[in-house]
Amino acid sequence: FMTVGRVAVEKNLEAFLALNLPGSKVVIGDGPQKAELERRYPKAKFLGEKTGADLTSHLAAADVFVFPSLTDTFGVVQLEALACGTPVAAFPVTGPLDVIADHPVGALDTDLRRACIGALSLSREACRQFALERSWENSARQFIGNLSALQPSRSLRPVRHVAAGSAVRG
Repeated sequence: FMTVGRVAVEKNLEAFLALNLPGSKVVIGDGPQKAELERRYPKAKFLGEKTGADLTSHLAAADVFVFPSLTDTFGVVQLEALACGTPVAAFPVTGPLDVIADHPVGALDTDLRRACIGALSLSREACRQFALERSWENSARQFIGNLSALQPSRSLRPVRHVAAGSAVRG
């Protein structure tokens, strides 16, 4: 079971670290609460900050990505874990509800342990496919579609690219 992010009180990491789970608990990241949590939870592995291929390989090696935050507004790291084929376990709050919703790529439960255990049985391939469908291009396309739906009588015109220093006349 792995979590990734800033090691700080607002991330609610203790909700994860205090769980009785089979296997190991891994925390990737750094922050003001790291030393305290390392002392209080000596069985957990605190790996510090990871980036690039190193981070990706750790996320892909995890069985479950645990997102214990109650206050994150979106949590892009959930999509990063899913892109590595790792299912998400989280509380059913803003952020996880926006990313996971009712898709079979994560387990959302008010009992985080139950969510963690539930996520173990989810398809890693489904997680990866789900994340790959959520590109910036697809997000922009959906946004433009929503704008068009709001004002169906107006069609959106393509944006003209103007060279730097050129005057635009309309």
